[in-house]
Amino acid sequence: MSNSVSSEIVDNFVAPECLAEVEILYQDDDILLINKPSGLLSLSGKNPLNWDSVHYRLVRGQCTNATGRADSPNSVSTNETNEAAENKEATGAFENAKLPHRLDLWTSGIMVVALNSAASTSLNKQFQARTVQKRYLAMLAGWVEADSGQISAPIAKDKALFPRVKICHTEGKNAVSHYQVIRRLDNPKRTLVQYTPITGRTHQLRIHSLEFGHPILGCDLYNTAESINLAAQCNAQHLMLHASEIQFTHPATGQAFHGSSPCVF
Repeated sequence: MSNSVSSEIVDNFVAPECLAEVEILYQDDDILLINKPSGLLSLSGKNPLNWDSVHYRLVRGQCTNATGRADSPNSVSTNETNEAAENKEATGAFENAKLPHRLDLWTSGIMVVALNSAASTSLNKQFQARTVQKRYLAMLAGWVEADSGQISAPIAKDKALFPRVKICHTEGKNAVSHYQVIRRLDNPKRTLVQYTPITGRTHQLRIHSLEFGHPILGCDLYNTAESINLAAQCNAQHLMLHASEIQFTHPATGQAFHGSSPCVF
């Protein structure tokens, strides 16, 4: 019997319950623009406990009473009272909804959803060709000195510290992020920046922020003792990273389409 240690990554993570709702910002026959709350998965996970997600809620219909969550796969709706069923007020189901792109669990903000196969194909091609423009707002630890700049640092998976990634100049893939300072704040010192990712690597903005010395406040994976302390002073309840804008070609009209989502911090 071999004594070698398995290199297979085991993911035992279970996402916490998310009571916030998915907000529909725009809707037509082909696409939705939605606002994803922080703490909600984009797609349901392999672990059956991670069933709740943006995709699950859209396909099944979302409830708007005490919780934004759709019914769990194991719930039996026929056993509910008529009163409970009326209070649920499901927002309606988009049975063919597909997600051409995703946001991390703790990242909030705008996402585009395809409502049919043609829209999905078009949007997937645009994301693959990197013609979709995305902007994010992030609250960073400390004062960023330059008013604007570019972070270029290659990113690779960190198998020893899953689900983290790492900066690796030998095995990493090229990753570039542009930033623009929006304002510098006091008590405690922090900086609101607008990020425009040129590439789209996993955790790119989070690790690039750490790499240039200004971690995103509220980040659980890429932080420092200072950023943890600053996040506590700001009462940051979650990652302060918000997908604020997206621009793409509408899959049906062929026209440039812009969407935005207001930031809560």
